[in-house]
Amino acid sequence: MNKEKEPLFSAKNLKLLREPLNDSNPITVQVLGICSALAITVQLKPAIVMALSVAFVMAVANVVISLLRKSIPPRIRIIVQLVVIASLVILVDQILKAFLFEISKQLSVFVGLIITNCIIMGRLEAFALANKPWPSFLDGLGNAAGYGVILIIVAFFRELLGSGTILDYQVIPQGVYNFGYENNGLMILPPMALIVVGIIIWIQRSRNKKLIESN
Repeated sequence: MNKEKEPLFSAKNLKLLREPLNDSNPITVQVLGICSALAITVQLKPAIVMALSVAFVMAVANVVISLLRKSIPPRIRIIVQLVVIASLVILVDQILKAFLFEISKQLSVFVGLIITNCIIMGRLEAFALANKPWPSFLDGLGNAAGYGVILIIVAFFRELLGSGTILDYQVIPQGVYNFGYENNGLMILPPMALIVVGIIIWIQRSRNKKLIESN
């Protein structure tokens, strides 16, 4: 008898997309990839570009490693994973330099550091090496989305409160400044990114019973 094929978007597969957004978020629950949240969230635009870059690298790397999983010798699996990730990061870096040069300069070395992003290496080790390409793609996409959402939230509040802008557009009216309002210079300093992430973690854990019970 032929086994029925599992639907592409079965409940099990959709869980791979949903869980990293909440119950197993790579930044707020697993506390991975925190350096990016500190370094490139002063403005929203670089944070969005970084989130999309990581999503591309993670999703494609997961698929490639999943396709190769039965032919990779265990002793060199880390080297193979690094080669795959590095190739994709170089591709992303070149595309950014070609089409988004100013943002590429803002992101600086942090695009290259995607190679050592522990979220990507973790998903390749924990999931892609043991699962088929489609679930691996969804797992990569879901974890990248969980990572990206936190980056975007942190960058939104840091840019808004630190510079009074969103995506470089002035959103706090000049009249507010005329009444004595001043941008919070502390928001553009790296420690504030950690504080904002801490607030997000506190809100998430106070609203999620699963996370409270796991502690």
